[in-house]
Amino acid sequence: MEFFNPHLYSLSNPELWVAVGLLLFFGVCVAVGVPKLVGGALDAKAAKIQSELDEAARLRAEAEALLAQIRTEKAEAEAQAAEMLAAAEADARLMEVEAKAKLEETLARRQALAERRIAQAEVQAVAEVKTAAADLAARAAEQILAARLAGQKSDPLLDAAIAQIGARLN
Repeated sequence: MEFFNPHLYSLSNPELWVAVGLLLFFGVCVAVGVPKLVGGALDAKAAKIQSELDEAARLRAEAEALLAQIRTEKAEAEAQAAEMLAAAEADARLMEVEAKAKLEETLARRQALAERRIAQAEVQAVAEVKTAAADLAARAAEQILAARLAGQKSDPLLDAAIAQIGARLN
């Protein structure tokens, strides 16, 4: 070990003077208050870093609160959208039921109208058939009467048929 070497403590040894100068430098630094200045600078730097960490923690807390609020608003918006969708579906079903009822009502009215028109057409056709039958019977009777008068003959079957035509037409 060099520390116990007697040559180290000789005044002609330059290493001794370097060690003395170093000790004097440290002594002057301590006397002037350099450790306090360095400690104060380090404390200031630590305080600044701590304040930045506190600010970052505060900002993170605000961001988390904002995120929670946004998630809550999103959930509320989704619930509201689901309610609106359900209401729209209910309205659509109600409108479908109303439309079916109106369609059935319209179809019933049209069917009743068609049935009335068919009945009127039947009545008209029956009247036309009766009119045509009456005209045909009248012409046939006229021809038979004209033939009788011309031949003065009488046919009992023909007389019975003419009597039945008159009864049926009335």
